[in-house]
Amino acid sequence: RSTLFPYTTLFRSVVPKFFGHVDKAMQQDAQAQIELLGQALDLHRLENHKYPSTDEGLKAIASYLKKEVPKDPWGNNYVYTSPGEHGEYDLVSYGADSVEGGEDINRDIVSWK
Repeated sequence: RSTLFPYTTLFRSVVPKFFGHVDKAMQQDAQAQIELLGQALDLHRLENHKYPSTDEGLKAIASYLKKEVPKDPWGNNYVYTSPGEHGEYDLVSYGADSVEGGEDINRDIVSWK
């Protein structure tokens, strides 16, 4: 019983740090995907003289991507609106909780920041 104590203590201190790194990596991945989708949206605008409408959505840029339109790292669709409230378009991942707003791992990842 006493030999498990050091491992339990180590586990309790290492695991939260590890998951904190995973959460941050997922947020960074979402930001990178938003930037790549933004580049495809810009190509669409160059060729079509406008960004896709909200109704056309991200499927309108599928031909500019090497793969299909990705889901965010939490498995949800990115939310695209055009015109946007913050620019010609807004592109958002609602983070780990999939709900608008939030902090830390639930923080929204957005195209305008």
